Amino acid sequence: MTDSSALAPLAPEDQKIVTLARSARARNQVPEGAAVRDETGRTYVAGTVALDSLNLSALRTAVAMAVASGATSLEAAAVVTGAGAVSDEDRAAVRDLGGPGTPVLVAGPDGEVRETLTAG
Repeated sequence: MTDSSALAPLAPEDQKIVTLARSARARNQVPEGAAVRDETGRTYVAGTVALDSLNLSALRTAVAMAVASGATSLEAAAVVTGAGAVSDEDRAAVRDLGGPGTPVLVAGPDGEVRETLTAG
């Protein structure tokens, strides 16, 4: 886990997934927005799914969209949330597709990255 005070400036491709995640959260008026980037550079964007019969976090939904589209690995993930942390289940979904070293950028609703975790 990395403290936000120690974060280096984001690479443009990482800033892109944070921006996409923030936009999904705002556009859909959901608690979280997420985006993942696969091994080819394609991005998948999702918001929280809250139905009577199905509840998925934004990050798990974005990972599922990547898998359903044929992605075989992830380079990075981002989640924009008002919550204080990313759940173990969300990190596990990223780890399942991207491996334990896949970075997970966690940003607040303002789009500022608070910390960078690994899927570990």
